[in-house]
Amino acid sequence: MTLLDERPVPEAKPIFEGTKKRGEQIVLYAVVILPFLAFAAAVPVAWGWGLGWTDVLLFLAFYIASGLGITVGYHRLFTHSSFKANRPLRIGLAIAGSLAIEGPVIRWVADHRRHHAFSDKEGDPHSPWRYGETVPALLKGLAFAHIGWMFDVEHTNRDKYTPDLLRDKDIARVDRLFPLWAAVSLIAPAVLGGLITWSLAGALSAFFWASLVRIFVLHHVTWSINSICHAIGERPFAARDKSANFWPLAILSFGESWHNMHHADPTSARHGVLRGQIDESARVIWLFEKLGWATDVRWPKPERIEKLKVTA
Repeated sequence: MTLLDERPVPEAKPIFEGTKKRGEQIVLYAVVILPFLAFAAAVPVAWGWGLGWTDVLLFLAFYIASGLGITVGYHRLFTHSSFKANRPLRIGLAIAGSLAIEGPVIRWVADHRRHHAFSDKEGDPHSPWRYGETVPALLKGLAFAHIGWMFDVEHTNRDKYTPDLLRDKDIARVDRLFPLWAAVSLIAPAVLGGLITWSLAGALSAFFWASLVRIFVLHHVTWSINSICHAIGERPFAARDKSANFWPLAILSFGESWHNMHHADPTSARHGVLRGQIDESARVIWLFEKLGWATDVRWPKPERIEKLKVTA
């Protein structure tokens, strides 16, 4: 026996790193419930107030910026390293994703990497199949995968799943400043709406549509990838779970709902690889590459796509 053989084997890092604080839980409930109430009030508000072009344009601007921050930044760059980005782009995408108010970047990535490690199995933070495959069990599982999982008190262990991001000083700083980005996401539309219309009514209308309703819509589109896209849709590619492509969500999710391909080849920069599959996130990455801001993009090769296809 050598000295090398006598070295202690390091213990595996645990999946969790503690529980959520009461303040975190309260804020989480508020972020989820308040936009929902705003959306429920949308119809009578629109009927009595009307919806102006300022509201529409601000809604689209913040929805696109924060949505692509999640899909291109949080997901394809930071979670799966589908491409490399220069420093300004990395920081910009981390901030843009934070504007979606779906959690700090490192926390989000840790949860998503754990999802891929245990997809649709024990340990997956949000599988709709956790309660079984009967209709009642699946309905319960869909509700849990869509929103219920976020109220789990245990935190995914960042030391285990995101050591690379914890070492990245820029991303760690953006992560710590998440409350600031969340405040900007909520307040900036109102400020812009007020300045553009030069009225308090314009500020309140922009806050309603471009802050609350925008956050509500983006949240539920993102959560639908966790729930619907692991239960309903087509599965043209071989994956080790029940991920599926759900075309109705493709445009709103910026290509994320081509989820079966994503789980078949997680590091691919393009999820919509078949004819007619719109993937706006991939097009944005392509633009970054052309500008020289993104390098080493992992574009799927035709032979790779063919190999992953399910054979009859």
